[in-house]
Amino acid sequence: MAHLIETAKIGFIGTGVMGKSMVSNLLKAGFNVTVYNRTKEKAADLLKAGAGWAESPKELAKQTNVIISIVGYPSDVEEIYFGEEGIIHYADENTIIIDMTTSTPTLAKKIASCAKEKGMYSLDAPVSGGDIGARDGKLAIMVGGEQDIFNEVITIFEVLGTNIVYQGESGSGQHTKMCNQIAIASNMIGVTEAIVYAQKAGLNPNTVLKSITTGAAGSWSLSNLAPRMIQGDFEPGFYIKHFLKDMKIALEEAERMNLELPGLTLAKSLYDQLAEAGEEDCGTQALYKHFF
Repeated sequence: MAHLIETAKIGFIGTGVMGKSMVSNLLKAGFNVTVYNRTKEKAADLLKAGAGWAESPKELAKQTNVIISIVGYPSDVEEIYFGEEGIIHYADENTIIIDMTTSTPTLAKKIASCAKEKGMYSLDAPVSGGDIGARDGKLAIMVGGEQDIFNEVITIFEVLGTNIVYQGESGSGQHTKMCNQIAIASNMIGVTEAIVYAQKAGLNPNTVLKSITTGAAGSWSLSNLAPRMIQGDFEPGFYIKHFLKDMKIALEEAERMNLELPGLTLAKSLYDQLAEAGEEDCGTQALYKHFF
């Protein structure tokens, strides 16, 4: 395959909390980017910054040769790739498809198989790092698919993240993201309980964080989300409703492997209660509200 990246015309689908910052970084790096989002207003700042606009996935596919998507749910991924105006139907041969949505390994394999039949290439490349990582271009990117295609687009990944790891065949990126979400789920319980305990003990939780973030208890969530809990900032860096989707996928995959995950099961039950209480559009740090 020719070095397509040298003349990359990037199509980007999904300009939400994560996607908006990712596109902004690609534009700043000098890439030609055309965007599509169901709500055009959410892309307004990007259009002012120089991004092009497509009216549908179909139109975007016709204008680009590297297509990146990061949307909400597997059903959204299914629609943009296989719907009536889906990418698989309209993208040209040699187009590279990169789905960065946290989705199912099964769907990642389906996209890869169908893309191959059409002479395209596909990577599943979910990310971790939330709104801060997206803004700063410091996402962790977990990639499944053909390694030579990974090598072909590494320059794009390097604009978006700093921890970029090729994990293996199609679906491997999604499986790795499930490992990430499983680790976060139980960790979020511990982070929240630590802050609540500090407050109930009459300590200054900000001072407590100075001690515990640099020791064995340290984690991204403790450093970045615990301060938001203390401040009462529950705006989404990562929505509860999307975290619930991820935990559901991980539990379903675990069930297929006859694997019990009690920590993940508990975390999902707590977040289910928050969603039922109307908190699904808050950030995951709103687990703090469970204790009050």
